[in-house]
Amino acid sequence: MHSFTGSSLRSFPFIGHLLAAFIIAYGSITATYAADTVNINTASIEVLAEELVGVGPELAKRIVDFRERYGEFKSIEALGDVRGIGPSLLTKNQGKIVIE
Repeated sequence: MHSFTGSSLRSFPFIGHLLAAFIIAYGSITATYAADTVNINTASIEVLAEELVGVGPELAKRIVDFRERYGEFKSIEALGDVRGIGPSLLTKNQGKIVIE
């Protein structure tokens, strides 16, 4: 069985490029996934305002204030207890809002 050493890896310079491409691709995939969902129990005001449709800085602040006052949201529907959030906003962000 052949084991790769530093000198034998120099014989295959593409491995370094392949590894770098994999790392970049993995980072892009995880960044894209992270941007696809918003955890309403941990997201900052800025993230809520930027990532959720129909949520600006004022409403995002209300979400964070509500969370700090009453604790973590137990369900996505519980977000509707925040003044200014109704079924329409929840529908617009369906699949994007998560609780973890």
